[in-house]
Amino acid sequence: MSLGDRLRRRWPKDWPVGLIAPGSWAQQRPTYRDAQPAIINAALERSQHRPTGNWYAFAASRDVRATRPFGARVAGVELVAWRDRQRRLRVGPASCPHLGADLATGVVREGVLYCRWHGLALDGQTCAMRWKPLPSHDDGALVWVRLDSVGGEAPLDEPVIPRRPTGDTLTAVTRMVGRCEPADVLANRLDPWHGAWFHPYSFTRLEVLTAPTVDDDRFVVSVTFRMGRFGVPVIAEFTAPEARTVVMRIVEGEGAGSVVETHATPIGPGPDGRPRVAVIEATVASSQRPGFAAARRAAPLIAPLMRYAGTRLWRDDLAYAERRYRVRTGG
Repeated sequence: MSLGDRLRRRWPKDWPVGLIAPGSWAQQRPTYRDAQPAIINAALERSQHRPTGNWYAFAASRDVRATRPFGARVAGVELVAWRDRQRRLRVGPASCPHLGADLATGVVREGVLYCRWHGLALDGQTCAMRWKPLPSHDDGALVWVRLDSVGGEAPLDEPVIPRRPTGDTLTAVTRMVGRCEPADVLANRLDPWHGAWFHPYSFTRLEVLTAPTVDDDRFVVSVTFRMGRFGVPVIAEFTAPEARTVVMRIVEGEGAGSVVETHATPIGPGPDGRPRVAVIEATVASSQRPGFAAARRAAPLIAPLMRYAGTRLWRDDLAYAERRYRVRTGG
């Protein structure tokens, strides 16, 4: 009996982390028969009919500071964001109404944004010349802007924010840009069957327990999150609460209640004319174990590792989404 076998036999059964038996990637059970395009496409189609209220997530809350403006492009609209004297989020068009200077290159002093070309001052609340503030929202993890002229839906007072764990949490936000459309990003997330095959460094023992239907529109998945030779088995569900968001929530196992929110925000066409999409993923982790309080105190060290893990996954998944876009458009 090998050392690994002996460790696995002696491993405490009530520990949330277990040793993973070595196995060949090619020896996994194929999932292509289960991953039926009709199931994925139907789930995607239903998601596209759920209202967004014209809200778009565009950055992590921590990225918009009180000391300098933050520039972003959403659905072809150039935006500038900053915080006022009370640290409230302010968002508006990035083009100065005077001569068109980029306000994202401006200066923030005591909550007021100043254009560097001629000193036009914007407090983010009142209109100045032709400049008007836009509805915005900070949910503590992400910042949002409402673009009624772009979204074309009935506006909502606030974005559709998934239910998140309460109490002590660890939050990390990853942002990457791909050459595809939001629907391609959602289609990737609404295909859990690819997880252990496409991401063997992160997932193993993945089984889709139930697929979505009109009456119960969610995937329920049994999966082990991998950390080298160790793994954390959980039951998770995947849902699409609105047309540009997919949420993975742990429903059983370590970290129950923790969520990973994947938001697909259109940026606009790139220099090659192809669409660009920002994948903004917020991981909000929670645990009832006593050691989680210590982990939370170490958040400045742990959050970068969480962002690294998200970036590694999306480096692969954006290749998947971009390929899907090219296949369906003939590009």
